[in-house]
Amino acid sequence: MELTPATRAIFVPSDPPRRGVLALWGDGGGDTPIELVLPDGKSFRRMKVDAHVLPVAEAIGLLLTVTDPPNRTIEAWSAAVAAALNVVARGRVLPAASPGGYDSWRAGPLESADEELIRGLAAALPPEAHALPLSGLKRIRLHSPESLIRALWDAVADVLARTPAARFASAEPAFADPEPTLLSSADAAWLTAQQPSGAHLSLRIEIREEGEDFSFAGVIALRSAADPSLVVDAATLWQAPDAVLSRFGDQVEARLLIGLRRAARAWPPLNRALEAAAPGELALTDDEIVELLSHDPLREAGVEVLWPKGMFADAVRVRAGATPSPGSESASAFRLTDLLSFRWQLSVGGQPLTEEEVTALAEAKRPIVRLRGQWVRADEAMLARLRRRTRTLTGAEALAAALAGTVEVEGERLDFSPPQAIADLLERVRNDTARVSGPPPGLEATLRPYQLAGLGWLATMTALGLGGCLADDMGLGKTIQLIALHLHRRALGAGPTLVLCPTSLLGNWEREFAKFAPKIPVRRFHGGGRHLDALAPDEVVLATYGVLRRDRSALAEAGWGLIAADEAQHVKNPLSATAKELRKIPAAARVALTGTPMENRLTELWSIVDWTTPGLLGSLEHFRRTVARPVERHRDAEATARFAAMVRPFLLRRRKTDPDIAPELPRKTETDRFVPLTTEQATLYEAVVRENMAVIRESRGVQRRGQVLKMLTELKQICNHPAQYLKEDGPLTGRSGKLAAFEELLDVILDEGESVLVFSQYVQLCRLLAARLTEQGVGAELLSGAVTADRRERMVSRFQAGEIPVFLLSLKAGGVGLNLTRATHVIHYDRWWNPAVEDQATDRAYRIGQDRPVQVHRLIAEGTLEERVAAVLETKRGLAEAVIGAGEDWITELSDQQLADLVRLGETP
Repeated sequence: MELTPATRAIFVPSDPPRRGVLALWGDGGGDTPIELVLPDGKSFRRMKVDAHVLPVAEAIGLLLTVTDPPNRTIEAWSAAVAAALNVVARGRVLPAASPGGYDSWRAGPLESADEELIRGLAAALPPEAHALPLSGLKRIRLHSPESLIRALWDAVADVLARTPAARFASAEPAFADPEPTLLSSADAAWLTAQQPSGAHLSLRIEIREEGEDFSFAGVIALRSAADPSLVVDAATLWQAPDAVLSRFGDQVEARLLIGLRRAARAWPPLNRALEAAAPGELALTDDEIVELLSHDPLREAGVEVLWPKGMFADAVRVRAGATPSPGSESASAFRLTDLLSFRWQLSVGGQPLTEEEVTALAEAKRPIVRLRGQWVRADEAMLARLRRRTRTLTGAEALAAALAGTVEVEGERLDFSPPQAIADLLERVRNDTARVSGPPPGLEATLRPYQLAGLGWLATMTALGLGGCLADDMGLGKTIQLIALHLHRRALGAGPTLVLCPTSLLGNWEREFAKFAPKIPVRRFHGGGRHLDALAPDEVVLATYGVLRRDRSALAEAGWGLIAADEAQHVKNPLSATAKELRKIPAAARVALTGTPMENRLTELWSIVDWTTPGLLGSLEHFRRTVARPVERHRDAEATARFAAMVRPFLLRRRKTDPDIAPELPRKTETDRFVPLTTEQATLYEAVVRENMAVIRESRGVQRRGQVLKMLTELKQICNHPAQYLKEDGPLTGRSGKLAAFEELLDVILDEGESVLVFSQYVQLCRLLAARLTEQGVGAELLSGAVTADRRERMVSRFQAGEIPVFLLSLKAGGVGLNLTRATHVIHYDRWWNPAVEDQATDRAYRIGQDRPVQVHRLIAEGTLEERVAAVLETKRGLAEAVIGAGEDWITELSDQQLADLVRLGETP
């Protein structure tokens, strides 16, 4: 019959067991009434259902063929039947008399693992799968779930044992007859003879030593079921049977042989013992001993293995270590490029083995070795590894392993013991930051406590040649900390500094050095006639990433004491030309400055850290395999913790919300403003969804991803303004819910005499807003990537001076490197869908120097994908803290149905 989601299953036991049935109910069919007792809130209710009734033989076939159970009751009874078949297949079937005196086969004798499985299966039964009341009782009582599982197992055994061959396995015909038969006295006598023996078969392992040679032997023994402390060797049975019979009962010899034959099916070496006329023991090879130690195949056959007390030492614990390679021990300082010799560190019982003992273990020809008076099991894979000692580690790899506490060796992760040089280095990283007690000479500024701590950290990391990434929130003063670092290193004669930054920030860096370190010579390596002639030892050179790509050779010849990469997310793509050229410039120390060390993927963080501290995170492919994929795809907590431990010492991040960082900062208020679509917007939105989803459903791979991104772009443009999507210049009024809300909000802001930053990811939208503001006579400037550096600086100065109240900025051009504390409002006209980038843009106004509250307004088109994604972004804001990626890629991986639900127009549940 066909099972539906409404179909429920329950087993109804009977006497004899093979007459039990599986009742299927709940789908409205069936012609057999079954009474059930079901939970009803805090009480219960009795009900009769019409059920389909299947004999056990048919039920077995049905439940074993269910590949996708429609509900938990079917799934639970399918698992119970499968487990019953396993018990029968292992020969765990005994003849018995049913409660009514009928012939029956039952599942048994059961092992402890079987009993545990019954309890697990019973716990998995939902209430409707065991809602069967016990009959003949005045008060309602239910069959326990465990009793129903046992009844099913007995029923399966009773059915499957009655094959044409059954009569050869039983002395009484009744146990081969499908029809129920009341047992006679003869049947009862035969049953008694078939019950489990009063003795348990055991195999006691002994060690035989002759001089330096040794061998293992298995001694066959019987343990009394009544008195477990009584153990008798089989040899005694053959030599003095009367003494054994008095303790273990009649037919003990036959029972011993039957038990050995059954055990030999599970573990063939016992067949050698059966070949003897009086089996008492058998010689065992090393491999057989290891097999018994590994998974004990005799346990399944009911045979216990008795090992000599203290025969084996604790397992060999393997750790990895490293020592300096020849020629590097006299080096004055540890370097990341140093090569170290890999070595194994083994211990037994917590005690490390000597090199001689490790060598003896590696050269062993057998899997069991005697060390320090005890036997040690050494698996072949470990021995093979010990014989291969040619691997080396770079200093960076050894440092990463010391931080994580583990190292990967041939696909396996092992504990790692760092050499003393690395242990000393880590100690300095953790404790040396306090050595910078005050601002360096020449700094004309007062450092805040957290900035002084940042200087100390940078000074330590660069002095050790390790590099680091200063990832403070925007507005916390990364620039002044770098200036202080240059002055600190200047006093040590460390050499000139190269600062790489976006073109728009050249003027900012020049002004900041002139303000805070006016005695430091600064030159721009930019524009026509640029050169590095007569470079002073303490000079600072400012260059852009574009110049880096064109003039890397010239920059590489200068001999830099320090290179700083400002807005280091510009080199987040490790395969980009900028990132590749940056890696080719040698320097004594490297520092990355960025408020967003990771925007979308962990490989972006790898790219930055691999530049500041080369080799620490391994190759890009190794990083993707061992860190990025486990963390981003599988949310592997262990891999996340291991990666955090490796990268944390090289990444310093402070937030404005951290205690004692910037207590004087005013409050920041964030508000989501949900606005309705106009009729025109709704019509365009539905048309775009309909047309694109038709194409997406027929697309695959890269083509599908591209089509999804195309649809997202078009929908966001429609939500902004139909004119943007249609590429029109106007008219603008009355066509966009966002524009109407924007103008209302702007009226309030301007009436109060305040200034506002307006961000959009679309330059075209910014132009439409600028045209609209011009019509209304509102002073505004528009900053995009096409604006030159000089004009950009003039715009910033005009805004900060209060000459213009509205500053329109494209998110990419205006999201970094600007100090716009004149603004007390920030409007995100559309969302970038990356919380880190959005926060970075907001921090143009909410930063050190801001002395008034800042209000952040986000415009969201209600009932659209913008509203649904807004909810997801709140989750991703938290996930970013655990180094989980954001961005739009997650949307392209949605199924067609999930995507349709995301972009549909209508109320959001």
